[in-house]
Amino acid sequence: MAEQQTKLTGKQIRQRFLDYFEKHGHTIVSSSSLVPHNDPTLLFTNAGMNQFKDCFLGAEKRAYVRATSSQKCVRAGGKHNDLENVGRTARHHTFFEMLGNFSFGEYFKKEAIAFAWEFLTVDLAIDKSRLYVSVYTDDDEAANIWQQQEGVPKERIFRFEEDNFWAMGDTGPCGPCSEIFYDNGPEAGCDSPDCTVGCDCDRYMEIWNNVFMQFDRQPDGELVPLPKPAVDTGMGLERITTVMQGVLSNYDTDLLRNIIAYIEELSGKRYGDSIENDVSMRVMADHSRASAFLIADGVLPSNEGRGYVLRRIMRRAMRHARMLGFDDPVLFKTAVYVLESMADAYPEEEKRKGFVAKVVENEEKRFIHTLGNGLRILEDEVDKLRAGGNKIIPGEIVFRLYDTFGFPVDLTADIVEKDGFSLDEEGFKRCMEKQRQQAREHWKGSGEEKIGAVYRQLSEEGIKSEFTGYGVTEDHATVRAILRDEAPVASAGVGEKVEIITDQTPFYGESGGQVGDTGRIVAAGASLSVLETKRPLPDLIVHVAQVDRGSLKTGDQIELTVTPEARMSTARNHTATHILQAVLVDILGDHIKQAGSLVEPDRLRFDFTHFSAVSADEINRIEREVNRRVYANQPVAASEMAQDEAIAAGATALFGEKYGDTVRVVKVGDFSMELCGGTHVHASVDIGLFKILSETGIAAGVRRIEAVTGEKAVELVQQQQLILNNSASLLKSDPNQIENRIQRLLERQKEMEREVEALRSQLQTGQAGDLLDQAVEVEGIKVLGTEVESMDGKQLREMADKLRDKLASGVLAIGCEFNGKASLLVAVTKDLTDRLHAGKLVGELAAGVGGRGGGRPDLAQAGGSEPGKLASTLAELPALVAKQLAG
Repeated sequence: MAEQQTKLTGKQIRQRFLDYFEKHGHTIVSSSSLVPHNDPTLLFTNAGMNQFKDCFLGAEKRAYVRATSSQKCVRAGGKHNDLENVGRTARHHTFFEMLGNFSFGEYFKKEAIAFAWEFLTVDLAIDKSRLYVSVYTDDDEAANIWQQQEGVPKERIFRFEEDNFWAMGDTGPCGPCSEIFYDNGPEAGCDSPDCTVGCDCDRYMEIWNNVFMQFDRQPDGELVPLPKPAVDTGMGLERITTVMQGVLSNYDTDLLRNIIAYIEELSGKRYGDSIENDVSMRVMADHSRASAFLIADGVLPSNEGRGYVLRRIMRRAMRHARMLGFDDPVLFKTAVYVLESMADAYPEEEKRKGFVAKVVENEEKRFIHTLGNGLRILEDEVDKLRAGGNKIIPGEIVFRLYDTFGFPVDLTADIVEKDGFSLDEEGFKRCMEKQRQQAREHWKGSGEEKIGAVYRQLSEEGIKSEFTGYGVTEDHATVRAILRDEAPVASAGVGEKVEIITDQTPFYGESGGQVGDTGRIVAAGASLSVLETKRPLPDLIVHVAQVDRGSLKTGDQIELTVTPEARMSTARNHTATHILQAVLVDILGDHIKQAGSLVEPDRLRFDFTHFSAVSADEINRIEREVNRRVYANQPVAASEMAQDEAIAAGATALFGEKYGDTVRVVKVGDFSMELCGGTHVHASVDIGLFKILSETGIAAGVRRIEAVTGEKAVELVQQQQLILNNSASLLKSDPNQIENRIQRLLERQKEMEREVEALRSQLQTGQAGDLLDQAVEVEGIKVLGTEVESMDGKQLREMADKLRDKLASGVLAIGCEFNGKASLLVAVTKDLTDRLHAGKLVGELAAGVGGRGGGRPDLAQAGGSEPGKLASTLAELPALVAKQLAG
């Protein structure tokens, strides 16, 4: 056991760290969202430096050059944080907090090392004799600072190569690292006489990492010194808390032990009484943290990208909850407990606990249903394999249960072990690797396009665009840059497609769900069509244009004109989305949150969190209420204010969205107030008619409404009226009576279908009697194998029931061609199931038609790809029956 330190809570350690660095000139920066907004390659925020990446690259300048933060992080995959390890080891997590201090070219190794050593040995009073450090193999500078400045003995300074050099990528900023290790004592070690710093056991634990970014790696591998070296440090809060609380496992710190205590209370089980239960409690504690914070930051469970990772985390926790004896949803309670217990550090997330609870509970209910389906699939597979004499569950099935139904591999093994089955673990591993490869290939990034280097270069050169389009659609400007194929050019001629950047523009660049403007650019000797407008950086607006006449060059004075009709239509749709969101909250509930939007001239699309389909009655109420507010002629006003002030006033902000200190607030009447940079109408009545096109589900817990406004809405109503009138004419009915007319026709159709089914049944009964004449006897048992006319599976079972009733005692196999495939069914009467097994018989017959199948002893079905072999295959039935009787 580690020596007892001054016992601080995790909360106290977090605050001490931030206070220490604030005292030393660092600005405390709030944790960024778990959804990265400045790195499209990153799945989740996984380090403190993520939100400062552009500062390190020199692409972003902030009001401070020293920063400190406590960053919430998620890692859920990869070499060092495989999900299956979480809960089974002392330090694997999906969610964790990373304490960090950062210098953007202001201080370097000497100061960073001094800060780290002083905080650990003075502020936290950790015994220096328990601390060791490492440096990069040839970083003599850092080694000398540790030895001469901080007095660390040379024998406590280790030099490593592989783990002590950090790089942001194949090229770009990189540099050596210097780590600090804490000695947990020999009882935490591996008992090897060679155990020392760098050993894989738990004795020497890394608690702090200083990254010294001092080089710029070139494409040819050359390391060029950076003009302003930077510092990026990280210390895991969970790890340093184990040191300060004298425990060896992160799960024994108050950061996680309090959650485990809550799970003890809910389950009635005690932590420490059972190894299996302890693992399940640790899994629930860790995964509750990850689930709560991911959902609070706007990630929702789904079947792709971030949502898929979240669903896997949640379902693993839910499975362990069931292993603890929970039959009803419980993870939503532990998720709320997490947010409430961490409210001091993350107050905004705690405000979303109601929403988080609904998302988690909804997913738990889905999982309970899914779990039952998974067990049935496993039971069916066991029956099929048993029929074929196989005792190994294929890797593909094990993977499907793991991936789709949340079954850990060891759970599947436990379930089938009692029946003498084992798993194809190698096949499972191949499927896992294939999935990882596909995930790498299909990961589309954070949802943001990677910002081109040329735009960052222009910004660094001081080229900016001021947006003037809130009040006008025409303006004059100077051409600051022309880009062709992502490279600056001096001019552009007829027929060329280029990107134009001006000092100011009335054109709105695509952002916030609103598409960019189109229009025209005119100069003294040129005319261009603006095809789209982009906004790759907050202060850079890019016109994608085609040169129709003459030539344009940098420095030219130009006139810019936005297409007014398209701008107005877009504004109608944008303001309508604000009104729609307010109405959705009023009618469906305050769990409604925006999950995405698209605003363009022809339509609007609004995605929102909701856990069931919106009923037809609710759609009508929503549409009526939106139109009522539109025609109430409410003013639409925009103003700028401090972000904190806007949020305090009740303005709605998007989950996880990155906003500046000053924000634009758009207010509609007294019922809608949102942070928004888009263009809007001046009064709600300018929107005109609002008409919903559709309401659909796009992911678990996410619905989508598409709608039109103004002239497009009028066109839609006229088109629908025309269809109604034409339909009434075809049905020879009045438009007002068309519903009754269709209802009567449908009832008549159902009546005719019942008559057809009755005739078919009579025909089958007669056919059954004829078919029985084909039965043969095998050792005194009637055996019938025959091909019948094409019918679906339901009809095939009905035919089998009739034949079995008439057969009284015996075996029958019938087959038919259906939709180009062979269908087979074998039935054994109850009195013979102790001697004959339908599942085994159908399995052997299926092989003859190029398929496979299985089932119960009394009834089994199969399919195959070769219907032409049905007759010859069914002729084998008597021999197969004789073989089974002999066996």
